[in-house]
Amino acid sequence: MKLAVVGGGSTYTPELIDGFARLRDTLPISELVLIDPAADRLDLVGGLARRIFAKQGHPGTITTTSDLDAGVADADAVLLQLRVGGQAAREKDETWPLECGCVGQETTGAGGLAKALRTVPVVLDIAERVRRRNPDAWIIDFTNPVGIVTRALLNAGHKAVGLCNVAIGFQRKFAALLDVTPAEIHLDHVGLNHLTWELGVRLGGPDGENLLPKLIAEHGDAIAADLRMPRTVVDRLGVVPSYYLRYFYQHDEVVRELGTKPSRAAEVAAMERELLALYGDPALDEKPELLAGRGGAFYSEAAVDLASGLLGGGGSPVQVVNTYNNGTLPFLPDDAVIETQARIGAGGATPLRTPPLDPMYAGLVAHVTAYEDLALQAALHGGRERVFKALLAHPLVGQIEYAEALTDRLIAHNREHLAWA
Repeated sequence: MKLAVVGGGSTYTPELIDGFARLRDTLPISELVLIDPAADRLDLVGGLARRIFAKQGHPGTITTTSDLDAGVADADAVLLQLRVGGQAAREKDETWPLECGCVGQETTGAGGLAKALRTVPVVLDIAERVRRRNPDAWIIDFTNPVGIVTRALLNAGHKAVGLCNVAIGFQRKFAALLDVTPAEIHLDHVGLNHLTWELGVRLGGPDGENLLPKLIAEHGDAIAADLRMPRTVVDRLGVVPSYYLRYFYQHDEVVRELGTKPSRAAEVAAMERELLALYGDPALDEKPELLAGRGGAFYSEAAVDLASGLLGGGGSPVQVVNTYNNGTLPFLPDDAVIETQARIGAGGATPLRTPPLDPMYAGLVAHVTAYEDLALQAALHGGRERVFKALLAHPLVGQIEYAEALTDRLIAHNREHLAWA
């Protein structure tokens, strides 16, 4: 089995490699290709990747290349984990929206739109090149904003599934609190990428006992602390929102907080410099502890599970992924991309039946879905007016004055990445 990772020079990659090594019975890789235009980073990451495989006794080979077409040839699956513009672009995404009193974040709000505009054309070009070389390959997208990028891929007819680590993080956390194995936990995980709620935590499968009320009653303080939300909010909702709901539920507080500290991009950039220095140590043959602070916890396990399920291996039959709605949430179009539990097989992802969404959540999901549709049109076709309309439609913007100012800033800071600007 051959896998290719586009963005293989990312500092995330050793997390992925460690999962491939540990879970080789689930996903028996014979060849892994790391693809990245940044040759210096690729050499460092590739060297560590080979040492991790060697230490853990993995028999597969790891190669590195800057040649996308050669790297994806004959691949059974291609994982996308790229960041167009690097941390420098992310730094801008997280700062210029604050000038207008709006959240600066890399996947939601105005910053998330900027990332989508930079990313969608690049991902579609990569996917088309994959299809020309190997039309049967699955594309697994971990590139943010995952919902918009996955919808672009599916609309263009690619064999694609989107992946995020939020759900698997909740699964592991709840399993630890309940003192059971993660495999015993089924989440009623519903919404859009980075806009989800855990409506139930079931033991043993979709029809198992719902232990969420017990979790909130006995561990509400710890859950709320992880979310950085008040315990009273979790108690009143009776469900567990993802961390990203904080940008909606506590918008003004978050804006004030972000204005008083360095951006997350600056923190990550400093961490990446330290990680790359560690990766260059020929004695290092395991992922360093520092990598845990980089983000993406359990990404490798989710990626292994999904790739294995799509390729006919031993992956979990039901996983949380991003895929077409197809009637799952009746108030959304079929071609909206949702994030939910789905049955995974060689034919792709089929969403499971979900509990009805309370109007408080359904309204926000419908609102953000409308924004994502406009954002995708702006990413595909360009134009200042499309950018303005997407921003005006976003619930974190929603005012003409803000949308006008943010449009000007978005274009100014991203002109080199926008072919139409």
